[in-house]
Amino acid sequence: MNFLEQLKEKFGDLISEPTEFRGEISVNISDAEKIADVCEFAKKNLGFNYLVDISSLDNYGDDPRWTVVYHLRNLQNGNEIRLKTDVSEERSKLPSVIGVWKTANWHEREIYDMMGIHFRGHPDLRRILMWEGYPYFPLRKDFPLAGKDSEMPGVAFSKPSPMEGGPFVTVAGGNSAQSREPRIRIPETDAIETMSHLERRKDIQEAHGHPKGPGTIERK
Repeated sequence: MNFLEQLKEKFGDLISEPTEFRGEISVNISDAEKIADVCEFAKKNLGFNYLVDISSLDNYGDDPRWTVVYHLRNLQNGNEIRLKTDVSEERSKLPSVIGVWKTANWHEREIYDMMGIHFRGHPDLRRILMWEGYPYFPLRKDFPLAGKDSEMPGVAFSKPSPMEGGPFVTVAGGNSAQSREPRIRIPETDAIETMSHLERRKDIQEAHGHPKGPGTIERK
């Protein structure tokens, strides 16, 4: 009996039929409240002793809004599986798996910080990238790419920054990779700057003797 059959035998309808894409196997856990139980079984009984990653998806406009994804690996035989479970926006909470893999600590903190999903039972669920008190969750799809105003006097602030390197939204189509490059788009227009208009780095300027333009470095 392979590990998928063992999962199905143990948890029944809680486990979906597996899907495969490019050799990668995923199953859905229908009840997010059972995710820690499934993970514990996967580690102790199926040998998935390495938590590669935990990530989250924002299915903005759909219900449930969140999908939390656990990527597991068996270091002995190389088997991998991806466990997915959905969480409603209203609930935005599911059990922590730190009791199964301690490395889940920072993965869960990052998801909490960027998406606002809570992990019940996490011993130290603090923000890990943004500062405490920051009022937004930057990886949500309704968070603007340019950012939002925020301020905590004496602590930190943020302002929208469309002219400071973002938002990095690649243009679909186009005749070349250059025409799709978001960092050379002219703000507020559909026009594209060409490489000849871009400011060179100082070391390249000095090497070429010219402030702008593409090309390899050729010493003067």
